[in-house]
Amino acid sequence: DSQAVATLVDYVLGSKPSREAGLPSYGKATGAYHEFDTRISFPNFLKYSYSSQIPSVLTSPASLRYSQWTGKSQKLPASWEQVSPDEKPIIIRGSERIGITPDLTTGVYYKYDVKKMLVLLNHEGRQVLLSVAKQVDISDVGKKGFILGSDDDWNYYYSGETGSAMTGLGWVKAYIYDYFSVGVHVQSGSSVRSGVFQWIRAGWSGMNFVEKKHVINGMKRYARNSKTVLESPRLPAPSQIASTYQRLSALPQNVLVEKCSTLQKARKQLAVQKSRVGVNEKQDSCVGVPKEQIIEELMLEYFKNVLGKPALLRTTDL
Repeated sequence: DSQAVATLVDYVLGSKPSREAGLPSYGKATGAYHEFDTRISFPNFLKYSYSSQIPSVLTSPASLRYSQWTGKSQKLPASWEQVSPDEKPIIIRGSERIGITPDLTTGVYYKYDVKKMLVLLNHEGRQVLLSVAKQVDISDVGKKGFILGSDDDWNYYYSGETGSAMTGLGWVKAYIYDYFSVGVHVQSGSSVRSGVFQWIRAGWSGMNFVEKKHVINGMKRYARNSKTVLESPRLPAPSQIASTYQRLSALPQNVLVEKCSTLQKARKQLAVQKSRVGVNEKQDSCVGVPKEQIIEELMLEYFKNVLGKPALLRTTDL
């Protein structure tokens, strides 16, 4: 609907008293809006953020543990074509399996499935990408995790145990019951203006414990770290990242599992060092983990190395 797109784009580009706001609830889910600008050209934004050659964890290192397109999803392009004013939008639909990092409030991490649609279009001479995601069914039961040090260092501990690290909530069986998001990314001079509308319903015993501030804080977390990556002078060329991704993808499963186990041990050592867990604390096993998930977790270590973050694995270990 061109009128709906125009309304969204005009809102995102328009002046407003604040870059964040609460939204009316959607299906009992708590909603909020947040917008931010990234100093990057629109073509480069697409190359880094929505490419079959570069995993999504690059632009969401504090939010995503991994994401995999599944089933009969249309494949993301290696590079996007610009859409001219008289051309029809480019539409890509698919399903995505998502694993997220430990939540800022509870330390719980989840896995869930979404239906996703990406629409690239030209609106009054501007390139616009719409990213729409809607959760399918409820998430897997939430598990206990920890942020190790600063959240901006992207180091996390995944216990594999049901529950929360919050005092008094170790027993909870938490779920994300529903999630719906509309991202509007608009060419704006030499930058990209992103406006994200998001609704979440999560908690336990069927009750929603998500507040507006939780949704906004989660979006700010994503925005801050996405900007850190995309605006970094150390960010490698897309072809260089793709080359590393292809090299890891070519490794046999047993080698990947071995590298994953080395990463898990490093996470455990850091968690013990930070006094977040004891030496006998359980953690996720690498056995049975999908190949694509292992590759994305290793790619995050590669990104940390090249961007100057405290990495758990050296480039030579990848």
